[in-house]
Amino acid sequence: MCCLFGSDCIKANAQSCGECIQVAEKCGWCTDPNFLKQGDSKSARCDELEALIKKGCSKTMIENPRGSTKVLQDKPVTNRKKDPAGQPITDRKNDTVIIQIQPQKLELNLRSGEPQTFKLKFKRAEDYPIDLYYLMDLSFSMKDDLENVKNLGTALMHEMQGITSDFRIGFGSFVEKTVMPYISTTPARLINPCTSNENCTSPFSYKNVLKLTDDGSKFNSLVSQQQISGNLDSPEGGFDAIMQVAVCGKDIGWRNVTRLLVFSTDAGFHFAGDGKLGGIVLPNDGKCHLENNMYTMSHYYDYPSIAHLVQKLSDNNIQTIFAVTQEFQPVYQELKNLIPKSAVGTLSSNSSNVIKLIIDSYNSLSSEVILENTKLPEGVSISYKANCKNGVVGTGENDRKCFNISIGDEVSFDIAIESKKCPSDRKSQTIKIKPLGFAEEVEITLNFICECECSLTGEPVSKECHNGNGTFECGACRCNEGRIGRKCECSTDEVRTDDLDANCRKDNGTDICSNYGDCVCGTCECKKKDNPEERYSGKFCECDNFNCDRSNNKLCGGHGRCECRVCICDPLYTGSACDCSLDNSTCMAANQQICNGRGTCECGVCKCTNPKFQGSTCEICPTCPGVCPEHKDCVQCRAFQTGEKKDSCEAECGYLHVITVPERENLPQPGGQTYSFTHCKERDANDCWFYYTYGVRNDSQKEVYVVKKLECPAGPDIIPIVAGVVAGIVLIGLALLLIWKLLMIIHDRREFAKFEKEKMNAKWDTGENPIYKSAVTTVVNPKYEGK
Repeated sequence: MCCLFGSDCIKANAQSCGECIQVAEKCGWCTDPNFLKQGDSKSARCDELEALIKKGCSKTMIENPRGSTKVLQDKPVTNRKKDPAGQPITDRKNDTVIIQIQPQKLELNLRSGEPQTFKLKFKRAEDYPIDLYYLMDLSFSMKDDLENVKNLGTALMHEMQGITSDFRIGFGSFVEKTVMPYISTTPARLINPCTSNENCTSPFSYKNVLKLTDDGSKFNSLVSQQQISGNLDSPEGGFDAIMQVAVCGKDIGWRNVTRLLVFSTDAGFHFAGDGKLGGIVLPNDGKCHLENNMYTMSHYYDYPSIAHLVQKLSDNNIQTIFAVTQEFQPVYQELKNLIPKSAVGTLSSNSSNVIKLIIDSYNSLSSEVILENTKLPEGVSISYKANCKNGVVGTGENDRKCFNISIGDEVSFDIAIESKKCPSDRKSQTIKIKPLGFAEEVEITLNFICECECSLTGEPVSKECHNGNGTFECGACRCNEGRIGRKCECSTDEVRTDDLDANCRKDNGTDICSNYGDCVCGTCECKKKDNPEERYSGKFCECDNFNCDRSNNKLCGGHGRCECRVCICDPLYTGSACDCSLDNSTCMAANQQICNGRGTCECGVCKCTNPKFQGSTCEICPTCPGVCPEHKDCVQCRAFQTGEKKDSCEAECGYLHVITVPERENLPQPGGQTYSFTHCKERDANDCWFYYTYGVRNDSQKEVYVVKKLECPAGPDIIPIVAGVVAGIVLIGLALLLIWKLLMIIHDRREFAKFEKEKMNAKWDTGENPIYKSAVTTVVNPKYEGK
């Protein structure tokens, strides 16, 4: 029986049509009852379509269900236009539903390994409703900011009319958890946490001051009644407030429109884990705990984590604008990178630029479209490709993003959903895709193709399946639990018998299934290796695809496939390990000769006949003198009848075909010949240079072109040499005399200067003879001196 390799379908050892179609998209199941041959296992019905046809299965008998995509709801995107005055032409009351994403509902039938694709279109509609909730830090440092926010309602309403005619605004405030060490819990500080003569309100965690409303004056009125509070530490409890704003939809009044949360502060934030400082260890539960518009569980639950906030903001389609002072820009910029569809704006010291900040941030957020999907069932994957403005295609990290989307612009996304396996319950699943920050979404129902259609007409308790021990479906028996075999003829509880084992022994040997498999009902079921690429096969598991010869540590040298422990080589390769190349191009030298005519090409490698030659094409000879010196003596004797071989020229140099040329310019030049040649310059015994070229034609004729004229050096000119030597001697003598004279002058001058110096230093009077001595001697008695 031929060994079977290269097919994942066979490797899966599928026992039914349903198991087969889940292996891969390319696998089919032959339903022909007479398809299997003697010794074939039931899993042989599962193979690639072409392989099944080659084995004799008719196309009409191959079960190969395909997946499909069906659009259930496909309402076109809304095209809203404005009149010259800027008002929507469409009546708002009669046009409450605005559609920006298409289609809205789909149904996909997924076959394992076969992706289903569809196009999702998004168009940014004009005059789209907006809900904006202003969440403000009311710690003492925000006192001057509160004054500028008091008139925010009507002013922002006026500015937002240029964007939408349906705008609502709300207001909330936060300070900190009402426990130590975040606030002072002394009775006086609980009433007025501020110092000096400041009149502050009691500290609180979060307060919903105004539910979303379209009445800007009401916003101004309620905000103007707010008072500053205070706390001890610098970070604030803003995360508690953001969580409540996100999850308390009814209390805040969120609609299914664009939801904006403006978070205004001049300080940092506490997050999950910081609550331990106040003895709070319970994680935030992410639920609404508002009573009378006040957050009542700040002392009970810890601050939420950033990931928890991201989830809740995304689930509730809230886009966040962080309006913070310049000092905390870097901190909130890092936070923005963790929260999709969020923006950071620089708030002036007194919040005077808050309206411009909100408008700019809204334009920035609404100009980008980022798709996200809900959790996928196990084994299901999804991929995106964005088709954005100006032909920009988003791939990689930007495969689900489009930027710089203006009002009225339309973009699309190519989406592919693929299932790798059927879910354990085999039930339909529903996933949703939506653009971040928008309430609209696409609902996709996933149906999994886990069984073949032929299984619906199966015959339970069939006579074809050994006394009714299985269901005959799709041309084969699907055995009942506890039964195995092609015809369900064996029980898993039965003891192996000698008769059944005999069918699993090759050539009546002693090894059952070659010791690489188990004998099940007289049929070998081969063992599986840890490496799925390595497989045993064959009727007796006698074959494998990993025990072939190797070369360069590669199975079959990387130039073939291993079938039943024998390498089947690719074209142009041979040998037991497919390591012998039949391609001679690697042996071709620059002169278009195989191995430079000095060897033979074996397995794509030159084997030099003369051991003194080396290299990939026998082009290197370390001990050889080189082409030019090698043929120098023969060229001399053939062209000039001189040199060491002039007496034996014909015998030793007859192999050269010599052609003489008058000048060097007449020698062959590159490009004029069909073979390669070498230019040579050599010197004879008379120190004369001669020039020639050496080349070998394809017919192995060695051809030499030689320049007739020798270049001999001219003899020396004697007169100039003698004159130069004499002149040199004379000049050297004069120079020596001048140097001697100069030294004598210097010596005389030094002696005369020395004489003059001694003369000046003489001690005697020049008017008295120093040799004369008086004859009179005078002696004075000191004792009688003066008497």
